[in-house]
Amino acid sequence: MSQAMETSRAGAADSAASRKEITRATQASVIGSVVEWYDFYLYGTAAALIFNTLFFPNFDPLSGTLLAFSTYAIGFFVRPIGGIIFGRLGDKVGRKRVLVITLLMMGLSTTAIGLLPTYDALGIGAPLLLLLLRMIQGVAAGAEFTGAILLIGEFSPRSRRGFFTSLPGAGISVGILLSAGVFALFTMLPEDQFRSWGWRVPFLLSALVVVIGVVVRRAVPETPEFVKLLNSEKASRTPIADLLRLQPRELLLAFGMRIAENGSAYILQVFVLTYLVSFVKVAPSIGLTATLVAAGASIIAIPLWGMLADKIGARWVYFIGSAFFAVFAFPYFSLLNTGDTTLIIIAVVVSVMFSYCALVGSQPSLFISLFRPQNRFSGISLAREFSAPVAGGLAPLIAAALLAVGGGSAWLVAIYISCLGAISAISVLLLPKKLTGDDPVNAQDFKEKS
Repeated sequence: MSQAMETSRAGAADSAASRKEITRATQASVIGSVVEWYDFYLYGTAAALIFNTLFFPNFDPLSGTLLAFSTYAIGFFVRPIGGIIFGRLGDKVGRKRVLVITLLMMGLSTTAIGLLPTYDALGIGAPLLLLLLRMIQGVAAGAEFTGAILLIGEFSPRSRRGFFTSLPGAGISVGILLSAGVFALFTMLPEDQFRSWGWRVPFLLSALVVVIGVVVRRAVPETPEFVKLLNSEKASRTPIADLLRLQPRELLLAFGMRIAENGSAYILQVFVLTYLVSFVKVAPSIGLTATLVAAGASIIAIPLWGMLADKIGARWVYFIGSAFFAVFAFPYFSLLNTGDTTLIIIAVVVSVMFSYCALVGSQPSLFISLFRPQNRFSGISLAREFSAPVAGGLAPLIAAALLAVGGGSAWLVAIYISCLGAISAISVLLLPKKLTGDDPVNAQDFKEKS
């Protein structure tokens, strides 16, 4: 009896310590995600609304917008570099160190954008510097979200992994909310003031908030799962090579699942701003307001989808989000084309809540379960970041080009969205019935393929 009581007390102590560690990991991941994605989405907002005239003034509005979105897309094309570099480091030296490095890179490059001279002052050097800083942002983003979800996911109990790992996704929505809100605030300035200095302030504010993120992240310990790998000497020396050799199918399916999630994020919350201003001919504030409302709702919706993933399974929640993204495309543009403020807000909010939020809320726990602990950082990073140029970086650019081909009609864009959703829905259905990360024994003692 005495031994049982001691065991019970030890278990309670371990549980209390675990709760405390989960709280610290949650704070570090969410705060860092807010900072990182405030920076990353801020660029998208500026590219949609003002960078075309500040950095590409010698082109007509549509061409200038395409060029602005091209610099935006570059950030996605370098994200695989960040995924390779930091994914490997995350599996070799730990999750925590990578998160501090990426946060500093993102914050400093965003602050520097706020100090850039425009084309009128520096000529061709201005867009080239803008491009360089966007590339640094992209490399940093190549590991940020992966590290954030692993920091929480490898602390949290398996039965609640969906909820806890959805919280960094809610942090992304907070970052969107802040970036859109701050930018909307400064668009209220007289146009000459906004063009001369007002657009810079949202970028410069990043320098203040990044300090908070670094302090919080440095205080959190390394995840117990990674520490266990190090202590047992089972950490992989060649995580990417092992991943490609042992789990190529899982990597390919994760890539496919990312298509709808990443595409929905940048079409529904970035491209829509340009579409509403340039083609529906409504005031910029309407699109920004719709984005703000959707981001605010996402802060609640994403954790709810994460909780549902714990109840019915992450793969089914992910299928729901992918399928909704595909079927709602045509109603979405029909509502936008009315030009009615209320219907526009409804269209953006509904699409974000039932596609993007479902995908972001369930993806972390699903991807963590998909890969072995030894290769988990690399697997998730490579799947996320190699899909990012295809699904996210090119999405606004492709959508803008399809609008031009369609003479301003959005039907081609709707077909494009439906295809993205279908790819992810099919990828979910092709997942193995038993996922590696759901089985601790299998995860640790994975049999190598002959």
